[in-house]
Amino acid sequence: MTRYRSVIPTIACIAGVCAWTSPIASSQASRQRTVIGATAVFDGSGEVFRNTRIVIEADRIVALDPAAAPVDYDLSGLTVLPGWIDAHVHLTWIFGKDGKNAAGGDITEDAPYRAAANAWTTLMAGFTTVQSVGSARDVHLRDTIAEGLLPGPRILTSLDGLIGQGEKTGTPEELRAYVRKQKEAGADVIKVLASGGMLAGEMTLTQEQLNAVCDEAKKQGLRTLVHAFRDAVAAASLAGCTQVEHGLGATDDDLRLLAARGTYFDPQGGLTIETYVLNKARYAGTPFFPKTEEQMVAASEKVLPLTRELMRRAATIKGLKVVFGSDAVAGAHGRNAEEFVMRVRECGMAPMTALASANALAAEALGMTDRIGAIAPGLQADIIALDGDPLSDITAVRRVVFVMKGGVVYKNVTRRDRG
Repeated sequence: MTRYRSVIPTIACIAGVCAWTSPIASSQASRQRTVIGATAVFDGSGEVFRNTRIVIEADRIVALDPAAAPVDYDLSGLTVLPGWIDAHVHLTWIFGKDGKNAAGGDITEDAPYRAAANAWTTLMAGFTTVQSVGSARDVHLRDTIAEGLLPGPRILTSLDGLIGQGEKTGTPEELRAYVRKQKEAGADVIKVLASGGMLAGEMTLTQEQLNAVCDEAKKQGLRTLVHAFRDAVAAASLAGCTQVEHGLGATDDDLRLLAARGTYFDPQGGLTIETYVLNKARYAGTPFFPKTEEQMVAASEKVLPLTRELMRRAATIKGLKVVFGSDAVAGAHGRNAEEFVMRVRECGMAPMTALASANALAAEALGMTDRIGAIAPGLQADIIALDGDPLSDITAVRRVVFVMKGGVVYKNVTRRDRG
């Protein structure tokens, strides 16, 4: 038997994709016990359990018990995993009414709806938690989803990022005040842009400035994500920042420094660059992008090999914590899992390593191992299922047929349901 449980006012269930029940039904559902039957369960850290059942009470996993009954969701023949975590997305990056890239700056009336659609399609792709960074408008989407008013992934956000501009950025004390203000405004993490563009540009913050930001964030109980290329990669790690994003131009010595200091690293295998090419007409001529489609393609062709070469080198550095971040922008939302395919096929990463980077390791980077990232008693019931075995065919990540977040089923299109 299949029970659908959710938290939003009723709409419908279409083609097995769960819609929403009322808050009263949700309250009743929260007291229910649910059992998922599975023949293959990836625990999120690299272990595989066979022929077991996952027991859930309310929003938590309480046991893995092969004898638990009755089975409410039979996911036998599928691959069951913890819901994925994407450590770097931009949910409010959208295409506007004119079809052009509007990034996070579009404040037209339809912008919130387009961002909500991005959240929905991301959840349907199996991502139950994301870190959406760089826009103050992320906080409204985060809170609306958390209140149960919209379906979407659990969101952590930086609000606006701190854009380094040398001395204009501020004194160390002014930067510390900035961090405190961001926390008061509701930021979950501090994002810092510490260097210029992908292929050119120097550090835009001094070491002293970076030190102040990351130290104050720690004092405030916040993590720091640093957009960094070249020299800024090592500088961010030396400053005690939590995570380095992108990292083009990093040397092997830089990567070894990150490993030695326990700094998380979030390079990309190419989804964002591919998205720019696939949507070149939409991006060309918009702020921060080349003016023509031809220039868009030329720039992408220069960057893509560099991103993949960096990912391949990162995979060889002992102890380096490479987390999953797709950097999903407009046109990539819901396609986040293509980053897995690229990491495995183009960058030589082992499939289980790629998957764990979006589960246990990503939860560790977010400071949330006590809540998410694994299928284990006491954690949130964030559970997905794939039609296929990603260890033998990584493209199985494209075939997400079951999505549960916090004990609520949002998608159930199993093979038997599809006939």
